[in-house]
Amino acid sequence: MANQIGWIGLGRMGEAMVKRLLAAGHGATVWNRTRSKAEPLREYGAELAGHKTELAGCAVVFTMVSTTDDLKEVLFAEGGLVTGAKKPQVVVDSSSISQEGSAEIRARLEAMGVAYLCAPVSGNAKVAKAGKLLIVASGPRALYDKVEPYLQAMGRKAMWVGEGELARIWKIAHNTMFGVVIQNLCEITVLAEKAGIPRHVFLESINDSVLGSMYTRYKTPVLTNLGFDQVTFTPKLLLKDMDLGMGAARAHGVAMPAAAATRESVARLVGRGYDHIDFAVLLQELARDAGLELQPENVQVSDGLQS
Repeated sequence: MANQIGWIGLGRMGEAMVKRLLAAGHGATVWNRTRSKAEPLREYGAELAGHKTELAGCAVVFTMVSTTDDLKEVLFAEGGLVTGAKKPQVVVDSSSISQEGSAEIRARLEAMGVAYLCAPVSGNAKVAKAGKLLIVASGPRALYDKVEPYLQAMGRKAMWVGEGELARIWKIAHNTMFGVVIQNLCEITVLAEKAGIPRHVFLESINDSVLGSMYTRYKTPVLTNLGFDQVTFTPKLLLKDMDLGMGAARAHGVAMPAAAATRESVARLVGRGYDHIDFAVLLQELARDAGLELQPENVQVSDGLQS
């Protein structure tokens, strides 16, 4: 295998992250369950693998999949990455999975002589394309130092937070806050609009206040113009993460009342069948709860990601 880097999983996030690696001059061989999603990466310099086991010759293989079960499948199921005689030196996983699942995967890989690093991220595909991801890793420090140049190539900053699965706890905490913030942002936006403040004006004011963040800015266009078909993250995926957050809270004996209320709100979205649109549809549903039927404002507003 000519390339040092292999990549498994080319959803919205995986594709954007691979493109950053390729743009930084790192060759990569990629595999995706649906091959058609991998084909466009050829023009960016990627090589395409016909089978996962072809990536076993890479020194470092990154994985970016949806669930713990998906990760176990691409690694250990029949024809999985580490099921052949040859194995990669390192697996770096950027998926959002549970601490327990990650620890099990670490034990199985390390028993085979394959090193393992958790490296979840903060940001969606648009943030990844803009090169503004934060990548937070855990595992052996020497291993982090080895792969840090690749992590730095994919975002604005990479951090090591400790040994073992601590990056999973970080990601669970991060995405729990992610849910709570969008819940509150949508609530106050509905309040402001029902009281008479145009939605884009209110959101601009929040973005420029002490409460504004990269998150509130990049959600402003979809909240203003109701472009929920521009999917960054679905309600179902957010519910999965809120459940991971509540599970971690129970395990560590931490009360999280704001997160608990948000979890139920997100569950309502999933129950109403919002499976294939952006989780920001929460704004529309909270407005309806308030007797307000929102309309797109058709105003061009910045997402804050372009300099």
